[in-house]
Amino acid sequence: MTSDKPAAPAGFKLSLKGRALRYLAAREHSRAELERKLAPHEETPGQLAQVLDDLQAKDFISEARVVESVINRRASRFGAARIRHELLSKGLGAEVVAGAMDSLKAGELERARDIWRKKFDGQSPDAAGRAKQMRFLAARGFSGDVIRRVVSSQTDED
Repeated sequence: MTSDKPAAPAGFKLSLKGRALRYLAAREHSRAELERKLAPHEETPGQLAQVLDDLQAKDFISEARVVESVINRRASRFGAARIRHELLSKGLGAEVVAGAMDSLKAGELERARDIWRKKFDGQSPDAAGRAKQMRFLAARGFSGDVIRRVVSSQTDED
């Protein structure tokens, strides 16, 4: 059995808290993500919950920071629907995600236009080209209304 990581010294085993801190040092993680990643390493029942409670009490785990991190990393490339799906898959509460979506939807049209401009030269003269542009934006998680406004020829251009 080979591994990409160097072998740990004999008798050295990373604790659950150490593993959790290693994950949190790389990026923000929600409690649910850490539970999923650390569950195989739990030695006694309740140990993982105790470690996560401790980290949450010390503010190492924060739903608000996870939301902010995802939005900062993804908003320039994706629409609100795709970001909402990612936040929900991280196990965040529906009310926290809904609050984040309110702020994202305010600038969604402009973000969609920026992404569209980077990918395409301009309005497509034929229906097949417009459909391709619409599918591209839909795959990025933009709403149908925003997609129609960006791709339609009646859009106000700069």
